[in-house]
Amino acid sequence: MPPRTAVFFHAHPDDEALLTAGTMAMLAAEGHRVVLVVATAGERGLAEMEPGEALGETRLKELYKSAALLGCARVECLGYGDSGLSPKGGSAEERPDNAFIDADTEAAAKALAAILQEERADLLAIYDPAGGYGHPDHVQVHRVGKRAAKIAGTEIVLEATVNRDPLLWLLRVAGRFYKFPPEFDVRTFESAYSPGEAITHRVNVRRYTRQKRSSMAAHASQASGGDSDRTLAVMLKVPRPLYRFVFGTEWYVRRDLPPGARLTHPFDRWPT
Repeated sequence: MPPRTAVFFHAHPDDEALLTAGTMAMLAAEGHRVVLVVATAGERGLAEMEPGEALGETRLKELYKSAALLGCARVECLGYGDSGLSPKGGSAEERPDNAFIDADTEAAAKALAAILQEERADLLAIYDPAGGYGHPDHVQVHRVGKRAAKIAGTEIVLEATVNRDPLLWLLRVAGRFYKFPPEFDVRTFESAYSPGEAITHRVNVRRYTRQKRSSMAAHASQASGGDSDRTLAVMLKVPRPLYRFVFGTEWYVRRDLPPGARLTHPFDRWPT
């Protein structure tokens, strides 16, 4: 396969580590150009540091470290404000003036499309319509990314997601033996991500879980803060052999493929 360009669009630093890091590392290792774009600096994330500009600067530094570990050729931040984790980003008074969820979708899409066109991107990775677990900035990534791909004429649009079916089963079993952090509500996953029948790409990234784990570890500010271990910290405590099994597959949905499509590589073509 000749070298191609893939752009991964995420809402905040550390999102790339959780959903797409293995795919990014795989594509970079295969000689493709991988570009990482985030909408915000994540300055309202939970951390031991107080929310604000200093936290945003710290998280961007962590983002560049993560990107280097994954083999990214370019990193860009669109410069929007982190809308916050609460539903709909909380009240308008709580959000920054330039909150991503308040951004004009067309204007944000044009900013992303400019990068896609400059890179002559063959692929854009965004989130599914639910924004994964429902973070308002993630939902906005879906809207903005979908429109940007249309403006730029990017051929392949993949929605990064998780297979909801086995995830729910695993979480329910794990909940019998482990007390999850306060921000981790298993019930939210009943309508989060995508059902198995909708997933078109199951990408085996087990060879790249070392890079994926290192990418997670690069976001040290997001592994602390709050009254207990954060979700990222819990993931990093998973023993390495089990980590490779649990995080060794990454899932995507490509909406222009027919029902029942089953592909294993982001650039695979479905028979016509």
